Amino acid sequence: MSLPASRRNSCRGVACGSRASSECNARRRASSCSYFAPGAQGEDFSVSLSQPIFIITLRFLLAIDLWLSKRLGVCACEESPWGSIRPLVRLVEFSGHVIPWLIGAVYTLVRGESVAEQEIMLNLTLALLLDLLLVRLVKTLVRRRMPTQNRSDILSNFFVERYSFPSGHATRAAMCARFLLAQLVDTASMRVLVVGWAALVSLSRLLLARHYVTDVGFGLAMGYCQYSLVERVWVTWDCLQDLLLMRLRERLSMVYSRVWMADWKH
Repeated sequence: MSLPASRRNSCRGVACGSRASSECNARRRASSCSYFAPGAQGEDFSVSLSQPIFIITLRFLLAIDLWLSKRLGVCACEESPWGSIRPLVRLVEFSGHVIPWLIGAVYTLVRGESVAEQEIMLNLTLALLLDLLLVRLVKTLVRRRMPTQNRSDILSNFFVERYSFPSGHATRAAMCARFLLAQLVDTASMRVLVVGWAALVSLSRLLLARHYVTDVGFGLAMGYCQYSLVERVWVTWDCLQDLLLMRLRERLSMVYSRVWMADWKH
């Protein structure tokens, strides 16, 4: 009589153990897909009436920024509400990465068929390098922590950033969009495609929970202004040739003076 009871108890124990393990796995998946970086949940946004109005407004805006960024991160991982379209969103994200843009610009610069084409690609390459420098400088000064990256992404482990503000993809998208619209695109349909691409790249950073809303918004404004700087210091092909010739003449004159001084000493 005790044998069936012991079997039922053992079955209940196995069922309870399997249920507990499944709940544990679910918690692990949820923790691996958590939006905020470790320690970010503990942000203190409490305010008091004794604080200055500027501090109260800043904390209120930061709280809205965190809440809205969390709501938009619907592709943060495979278990997210829109996790099924995550590969497509990551493809859009990669289209705004600096590596394919630099490779394409340098290749077109080297293989350009006309001087005008090479001049445009030269300035695009310089603009991309300027974007990297300015974004790195601002990130180092602000030092805002990034949301948690998805650990299942192999590529994101190699290109992970330490700081979040501003979004480099957003600055690059805005700058390249203005560059293409001003220098290469001349039809209405292509203009719509370029603007749509820049918007999708910026949106992908929010859907994948890579950045906060303020990171992307400031990045778009920063990239828009960067092209104005590139346009002001535009490097023409003739100016580049004159600069290279000037440097070559300086080197030749330096070598000649050294040889002449060596002969005079002997």
